[in-house]
Amino acid sequence: MLVPEEKAEIIRLSRQFRVCCVVPFFNNRQHVTQVLKQLLALGFPVIAVSDGSTDGSAEEVQPLNLRAFLKYSPNRGKGYALRLAFQKSLELGYAYAITVDADGQHVPSEALALLKALEAHPGALVVGARRMEGKEQSQAAGFANRFSNFWFGVHALQRLSDTQSGFRLYPLRAVTGLRLMGRRYEFEVEVLVKAAWRGIKIVETPVDVCYPPRSERVSFFRPGWDFFRISLMNTYLTLGALLYGHWVILARRLSWKSLTSFLRRHVFSREEPVWKKAASIGLGVCMGIVPVWGWQMLSAGILAHMLKLNKGLAVISSNISMPPMLPFIIWGSVETGALFFPPERRFKPRWEYLQADPWQALGAGGMQYVLGAVALGILAGLAAFVISLPLLHLVRQKNWKKQVPPSA
Repeated sequence: MLVPEEKAEIIRLSRQFRVCCVVPFFNNRQHVTQVLKQLLALGFPVIAVSDGSTDGSAEEVQPLNLRAFLKYSPNRGKGYALRLAFQKSLELGYAYAITVDADGQHVPSEALALLKALEAHPGALVVGARRMEGKEQSQAAGFANRFSNFWFGVHALQRLSDTQSGFRLYPLRAVTGLRLMGRRYEFEVEVLVKAAWRGIKIVETPVDVCYPPRSERVSFFRPGWDFFRISLMNTYLTLGALLYGHWVILARRLSWKSLTSFLRRHVFSREEPVWKKAASIGLGVCMGIVPVWGWQMLSAGILAHMLKLNKGLAVISSNISMPPMLPFIIWGSVETGALFFPPERRFKPRWEYLQADPWQALGAGGMQYVLGAVALGILAGLAAFVISLPLLHLVRQKNWKKQVPPSA
């Protein structure tokens, strides 16, 4: 329970940073009114959104002293409700919005933790990482969170421990400037990834949660359809990360200081044999060409770790598959793959060949590309090893001469 000083701190910080609370709900009559009353008692301006509710909950909350109440029909999803509420929040002059679920799982007073994290990191998107110790969470929910955390790491090149938490603080101007597609549960994954791509700082802070008994829990998550939508979103974000997201993140992180630090640690260091560094470059180039699209850097890093090679050089070298190089890599793979087939079975990207038997043509072309990409990756990796080995020896010798003073 909050002491008066903590409530005063909530009021101070929410006014200082112009923070409101947003509560979307759909048929949560059992809990939503109590959640809204608790937030109002803490001094928050509250915007509630009825996402097509049909159980009378919209009529119950309407008399409350809300800053704004939005409703529409039919149900369009949590993502749609949040985007609508964010726009309304901006119109009302707020700069940040704390999102609170209407099912009673979020403890409203824990909003103080989000506000303190905002004070420490102005402009950040703050995620309330739920303390799950001693809480009864289903195996499916635990798996879904681990699954989401893993893919967020792949897409955004950073780690979060609770990407499924809906208890968040959003910087409104930055988030509404993102091109978001998700309308339902997949929205909360998409917004985190695209915020990371845009350079919005994402921080976590631990928060308590309150899980009601299973008989009282309300969930409208549809395991089949919603998981399918999330999987589609992950596929879209993987392609986006490969073609855009990873590059802007790496470019943003690249500074003269970070570059020199990377070179000093991974290239100029004398603690690692030169052949290991050359092998790491060769491995990275190989994994950047073999057909594991979306997984090149991750695969290179894992293999380098397993083989006890230089993970930094392997991951950087795997970026040979950057967009300007893609046409040449694909063309080279197809041409290399042709060597594995007799002339009459080679893939011929001509219209008459595709028109005669399109499925056979596409099948032959796909297999030809895969075999060629693997072969080309191995050859290019070996070439990178052979070329980088003497160059790294030369770099080491020059660096050594600079470090050793001439004898008197």
